[in-house]
Amino acid sequence: MRSDANIAGPMTDPVPGPRTESMGDDVSRETPPPMDDTPIGRAAQLAVEALGRAGEGLPRPEQTRVMVVANQKGGVGKTTTTVNLAASLALHGGRVLVIDLDPQGNASTALGIDHHAEVPSIYDVLIDSRPLSEVVQPVPDVEGLFCAPATIDLAGAEIELVSLVARESRLERAIQAYEQPLDYILIDCPPSLGLLTVNALVAGAEVLIPIQCEYYALEGLGQLLRNVDLVRGHLNRDLHVSTILLTMYDGRTRLASQVADEVRSHFGEEVLRTSIPRSVRISEAPSYGQTVLTYDPGSSGALSYLEAAREIALRGAGVAYDAQHAHMGAHNEQNMVEGIQ
Repeated sequence: MRSDANIAGPMTDPVPGPRTESMGDDVSRETPPPMDDTPIGRAAQLAVEALGRAGEGLPRPEQTRVMVVANQKGGVGKTTTTVNLAASLALHGGRVLVIDLDPQGNASTALGIDHHAEVPSIYDVLIDSRPLSEVVQPVPDVEGLFCAPATIDLAGAEIELVSLVARESRLERAIQAYEQPLDYILIDCPPSLGLLTVNALVAGAEVLIPIQCEYYALEGLGQLLRNVDLVRGHLNRDLHVSTILLTMYDGRTRLASQVADEVRSHFGEEVLRTSIPRSVRISEAPSYGQTVLTYDPGSSGALSYLEAAREIALRGAGVAYDAQHAHMGAHNEQNMVEGIQ
């Protein structure tokens, strides 16, 4: 689009604001204000700093960490947490795979992955024993991030799995057969405790539970913790709740801080120090097929997920999740169940 100022001729000052004089070498020139004095400039600076911190890299786990993002209560930010933590860990230098186990396919959408009915998906892996490597797709715009998408076919998988051999461990076998090196696998579960979620719990070692800072935040968590305990007792001895993430935190309300205090009193050390604020940018990003990390890197939501990912990575370094910790985690979870009931 052409500017009228360009048409008017050399006598017209095309740009409003400070003018630059050139009357002589001894006359000081008026310069525009620094970029970071403007709202756009500050946002850009935050974005650069955020991505700069992400690129610093973090300690990589000695073996692949398989994290199950679960909470049968809907609307707590499971999918949002899965995709944004995955993107954050990838931006920190990790190789990360997101497995979308929710028939709605929202994680696939948020990562910009095509998941219409004809696309090879996690359904084919679970039902037809298709190799995981044949359905995994690289995520655009985020190097080191991959996704195994979900299609609408997954809606019937709960029923189809019932009659299959080793129905609870089909995802675990697919992951074990996947030969590409990975630092993290994040599994986005549906908001239920059916066979899809059980497959995730059998395949993973760690459970990450997002909890929204709203009324009834702990409602239904007792059943999830009991299921984790059952799976650990019968199908996966390594399973434990390693991470609790507070989401949708609104610092302007007393309720949010009360819920946060209640969650920390129930779960103690498992709760990340970083909480995720309620953010319009986080909500908008999926509609553009992006995570908030690429949609608005300088936003409070993006910065919070980067810090949460850093905390998860640092917690996993060294002896953070040795056998003793897992045993303590199992003991703590039993106390959690009793406390929530």
